[in-house]
Amino acid sequence: MPIMKIRGGDLDLVEYEFKEFAPGKDLKTLGLEKKEYELKPVAGTVHVRAPARIHLTVLDMNRFAPDHPGGGGIGFAIQCYCTAEVGCTKKEIVIDYNRAPIIQNFVAVFRKVVGYTGGFRIKITDHEHKHVGLGSTSTVMIAVATAMNEAVGSPLSTTQLRHLIGHNYVEETADGRIAFGFETGVGPAVSINGGMAVMGDELSLVYHHPFAEGKNVFIIIPPTDTSSAGTQEFDLLMNKARTLDYRDRELKAYLFLMDLIPALEKGDLRKAGDVVWEIEFRGSKRAEVEHHSFEIYHYMSRLREKDLEFVGMSSVGPSIAVVTERDRKAMENLIKPLGLKIAIATKVDNRGLVVTKEK
Repeated sequence: MPIMKIRGGDLDLVEYEFKEFAPGKDLKTLGLEKKEYELKPVAGTVHVRAPARIHLTVLDMNRFAPDHPGGGGIGFAIQCYCTAEVGCTKKEIVIDYNRAPIIQNFVAVFRKVVGYTGGFRIKITDHEHKHVGLGSTSTVMIAVATAMNEAVGSPLSTTQLRHLIGHNYVEETADGRIAFGFETGVGPAVSINGGMAVMGDELSLVYHHPFAEGKNVFIIIPPTDTSSAGTQEFDLLMNKARTLDYRDRELKAYLFLMDLIPALEKGDLRKAGDVVWEIEFRGSKRAEVEHHSFEIYHYMSRLREKDLEFVGMSSVGPSIAVVTERDRKAMENLIKPLGLKIAIATKVDNRGLVVTKEK
């Protein structure tokens, strides 16, 4: 794997080597395995439906790395779902999913933590929108983690599951191995609770509130040739974005606390949209947008000029999320002159995880 250089200033240069490993070979149990858990495996199948997320911004890129989750941030859940079906077996582990290595790794983490010696039968369906800013990996992981936990009698809390996912967050490599990836914890937090979440460092859930109930969410994916994954993502997040957050992290935290949270309390979508628009030009979010060229700013600016209430790019993009009272027909008429199309039409999910059991 490549060695990447992180430069935060003239005297701040760190080399980071991406280490790939086989699933199950580098497990972070966080000391949770020291407790004895009473396991009660169920006879049937546990079904979990988890909403995907829009990740609006990281608070401070300087506080996380591929093997150090955190950094804070904000995001919200949308009605675009991943599902996991899990049943207990005597020994074998069967995974029906095209990204099996990341699941194999977390199965190993979970079994080691709770002391489960049996196996699992796991089937996953994801939303199939990968590396466009909708959090396919984190959504799948919280669905599977919750389903396994329910299948053996719920020995762990949702907070413990979030932390285990964050510290064992991996992406698959080309040869079927895995490597640690970036994780702020926004995805699992909003998938569990629904609505909007504000995260602090070390995966702490600072604030949660329902968001834009009944409003429409339109995901627009502008054309781009820029990658939002792999080494290009690393270069972006750990260099330019890190430097910009040195400068703007205090302002971003102030905007979260003094403007965004009051807007959520009041149900003021337009005010929340104004805060997010300001953040699009601040710190690491600016680096993420410019990663796809200034054309993304052009598209978002044109959308704002159409008096849309809430416009923001998700994660490292290129997906643009619009939250508005306007219906699909009105939205299509509005964006057609811009050469854009609606990729996903949905709403905010304010419910969170849905768990059902089948005997």
